[in-house]
Amino acid sequence: MAQIAFILLCHKDAPAIIRQAQQLTATGDYVAIHFDARARSRDFETITAALRDNPNVAFATRRVKCGWGEWSLVQATLNTLETAAAAFPRASHFYMLSGDCMAIKSGAFAKASLDRADRDYIESFDFFTSDWIKTGLREERLIYRHYTNERTNKALFYRLLNLQRMFKMERQPPADIEVRIGSQWWCLRRRTIEAVLAFCRQRRDVVRFFSTTWIPDETFFQTLVRHLVPDREIENRTLTFKMFSDYGMPVSFYNDQYDLLISQDYLFARKISPEATRLKERLGALWASDRRQFPTSGEGVRLHQFLTGRGRVGKRYGTRFWERESTLGHDRDLFMVVCKKWHVAKRLMHAASRRLGMKGVEYLFDEADCPLPHLGGIERTLDKRNRHRRALIRMLYDYYGTDQLMICLDPGNIELMRDFMSDRANARILELQCSFDDQYLVGHARRVGLAGDDTPGEVIAAMMPTLRHQFEDESTRIRDAEFPHHWRLRQDRDPAENAGVLAEFFGVDYDTGHALAHSPHLFAD
Repeated sequence: MAQIAFILLCHKDAPAIIRQAQQLTATGDYVAIHFDARARSRDFETITAALRDNPNVAFATRRVKCGWGEWSLVQATLNTLETAAAAFPRASHFYMLSGDCMAIKSGAFAKASLDRADRDYIESFDFFTSDWIKTGLREERLIYRHYTNERTNKALFYRLLNLQRMFKMERQPPADIEVRIGSQWWCLRRRTIEAVLAFCRQRRDVVRFFSTTWIPDETFFQTLVRHLVPDREIENRTLTFKMFSDYGMPVSFYNDQYDLLISQDYLFARKISPEATRLKERLGALWASDRRQFPTSGEGVRLHQFLTGRGRVGKRYGTRFWERESTLGHDRDLFMVVCKKWHVAKRLMHAASRRLGMKGVEYLFDEADCPLPHLGGIERTLDKRNRHRRALIRMLYDYYGTDQLMICLDPGNIELMRDFMSDRANARILELQCSFDDQYLVGHARRVGLAGDDTPGEVIAAMMPTLRHQFEDESTRIRDAEFPHHWRLRQDRDPAENAGVLAEFFGVDYDTGHALAHSPHLFAD
């Protein structure tokens, strides 16, 4: 089983750091601590005295004075990694944390998750072509040298930057390095950490380059891991749940957000408010528990934005929207018919509705004029339907007085599929894979506004490969999601095979599946 060495960078709140280390090591894992050399020495002495006798705690042998956006944060991390790698030879994974982070799953669940896939978990996007950086300096972070801190000496920081611009003192990254960017909260395997440390000893030119970049903790490890590890062994995501406000500031979590946090598809979260003592107690107990089942959802960011934008439902500390509407219902069946050719999915849905007596709704999340009953206004716009999708589906179950519902979805709605498939309800997907000739692609381009009646033929011809690739890519994304209950109905397959697929998907006998597979003009355009 995985053994985790947590790399804990902190600078304040000695009692909280002590509790955090004790909670994390109670499950047999390890903690290596770097306490900012700028912080009060009295706090560091308090921490070392409290944890001195814990064999699963180690302290970075070289402490660094850290500053936000500086190389010092990366150097502190490297120093702590060297300490952890030497002190904890049984550690299989190294997980980057701050003093504001806490587990939102149990230790047993976290280790089982890491055991299931031999992967490194780190965000790693192309620095120059991705839109990961939303505001502020972009390529200037790399192509100019930064020797001062923008936050503590803004005037000098921009004076030096402008001088380099004036004298065209741009530089290029090392030729064999493709710079990547992403969150600094990662989880890496031991062999990856050992490869990174060895690389730093061998390639001092790379270290020198990043040591004068701005905010290198978002680029250094992200670049080196992608350089040293095959793509197939990297999961391009962080395991730490975090959110940012409209002003770009990290969102803090409080006592009444326990249910929101543990339902997210992550292992840790930041930032936990220092005042959220009850939340910290509950999350600490959760980490030490043997709980293995956690129904997860990807709605955290959207729900938080909705609730903070519109206030709570009911009284000040009333029940939150996500606590009441977090699931479609344990005993309910949701049949998702996914097809790029909407008329094909509608034909199958109506045929199944007539033969099985099951209520079906067309492309309610894609088609604004989809016929829906009056549900109090939630159904009026596509924006509302998508924002409150679980609530909308629950209301449809209740309106039709049924526990079985069939809906049509466009293949581009992969995140919506992930959401419903993560629900406690019995959700399943039937993907209708159609053939696309040039005539259909031209019609699609005109329907979505990519082409008009006067668009030259050569422009449309140049567009065809891109459209075909888009359709194929959507199907590939659904397949790569590895949904557990996913069936495929193919236009070029023998109807007898399709009959078996339909019988399994709807849970009916073969004869019924055969009748559905032979629905008149099912795949006709």
